Amino acid sequence: MIELQQITQEYNEIINQQSFIASELDYTIFENQVPFLNQMASVKNSGLSVFDFYKKEHVFNSYNLGNLFGYDLDKISKIGTDYYNSRIHPKDFTHLMQNALTVLKYYSQLPKSNKKDYKFQSEYRILNAESKYVRVIEQQQVLELDKSGNLWLALSIMDISPHQEELDGIQSQLINIKTGEVKHIMQLNNDAIALSKRETQILGFVKEGLLSKEISNSLSISVHTVNTHRQNILRKLGANNSIEAIDYAARLGLV
Repeated sequence: MIELQQITQEYNEIINQQSFIASELDYTIFENQVPFLNQMASVKNSGLSVFDFYKKEHVFNSYNLGNLFGYDLDKISKIGTDYYNSRIHPKDFTHLMQNALTVLKYYSQLPKSNKKDYKFQSEYRILNAESKYVRVIEQQQVLELDKSGNLWLALSIMDISPHQEELDGIQSQLINIKTGEVKHIMQLNNDAIALSKRETQILGFVKEGLLSKEISNSLSISVHTVNTHRQNILRKLGANNSIEAIDYAARLGLV
């Protein structure tokens, strides 16, 4: 099972690696965009929000989030990101965070000149005003970078998905808005995630059908260490069990 706490911790660690100089962040740039964002929300009839990676909070939430998705605007104002997250289906949220972590790692490798070239698109389930889960499509892209190329402001555009019959699971992809090229999460994992030599070795033993105790004896390490490596393998690959991990790693060419 994917460990949400581990994913969240790693996600926050990457975000915290960004070093901002507060005096260089010109918020008048954002303030000048607010009328345009309100107009976009009205014309597109979409829910919009802007996340500030420096403040680590949403600094803009469109007026129509309540009508479209049943969000409580007062709770958004008071609780912020945690409120948004609480509306997402728990199972979808874990996988969504895993995919967001993969995309964040990919962004950290991009040169500053290319960081505005992509949008991260996901379909997942949220609670609506009737406390029923509905499928939505969310598109996220960089709105502003700071002078050092750090992710500063990110725009989110959310719409009700036309695929309501497909309510289970999530779909995520990274789209180059200039070329139309689509990068699926599996492709990004292949680029951004690599198993260590020991993890690859252990996954190979698991593929052969060995139990943790047998792997422990073969490698002269403790069962606890083997199980820790196995959990890390599942987390890195976004797999729910060993069978998924073996299949996933094989398709990525990692084993």
